[in-house]
Amino acid sequence: MNKNSALRLSVLGLLLCFVQQMAHADLWAHVDERGVTHFAAEQVDARYQLFFRGNDFDSTRDAPANASPMPYALPAAGARLLAFFDIAPDYKRVKHHLRAASVKHGVDYELLQAVIATESGFDATAVSPKGAVGLMQVMPATANRFGVSSDAKRTVEQKLADPAVNVPTGTRYLRHLLDLFPGRMDLAVAAYNAGEGAVQRAGNQIPAYKETQSYVRTVLGLYAQLKPPAPVLAQRAAPGRVRMELSGGATNRGNLPPTRVAQTRDQNLNQEPVVNE
Repeated sequence: MNKNSALRLSVLGLLLCFVQQMAHADLWAHVDERGVTHFAAEQVDARYQLFFRGNDFDSTRDAPANASPMPYALPAAGARLLAFFDIAPDYKRVKHHLRAASVKHGVDYELLQAVIATESGFDATAVSPKGAVGLMQVMPATANRFGVSSDAKRTVEQKLADPAVNVPTGTRYLRHLLDLFPGRMDLAVAAYNAGEGAVQRAGNQIPAYKETQSYVRTVLGLYAQLKPPAPVLAQRAAPGRVRMELSGGATNRGNLPPTRVAQTRDQNLNQEPVVNE
């Protein structure tokens, strides 16, 4: 067995440890030949294996900000997810960019982890068929809105292939969406996938697109494991079964293709111009 195969097996083995620990949100995972991990809300093909299992989420149901907490997930899986990130080389190479963007723009570090894991599997070279680029799969038009422009040396697309540009730009856009839908992380995540216009046209609900519904469940499912509510954090140190809760929102994505074709989105929306940084 070569070194790459051994790494893939070790990563996949760590992912499969979740199966016996989870009970409230289905996620599937596939580690490709390059060691990139792809998450999905359903078994996209035979290569995907169950990451963790859980409750179905009705994304057509309006979930107000003051909705009762939804039962969500279980304990030790969170620690194993952290361990997975600790051994993933693509993540380790860029985590300092996540940390800096998280602090600068006031977006949870764990939410950035979840978004990037879902969008690109931490593959900085990922490009979608519609032209979304890099770790956070930022569209060039969106990058323009948030201050990234071509210059004599590099196009916008080339700049977005650089994690030092991609992560801050995607984080600024995510911050904008969190502010646009205050108290509704589920809607902000849906808008990151489908565009804020799609969420607004749906009456400030998650649009009835299977792709977007699945995407939201995946991102928030990962986020819930990476950053559970404070009471669950305290309980993780204790033995036994722990129940995690997440107020209003979704938890899945079913369209991250097995060949690293990343998510596309409708982001052509009106917004006031911003000054280049």
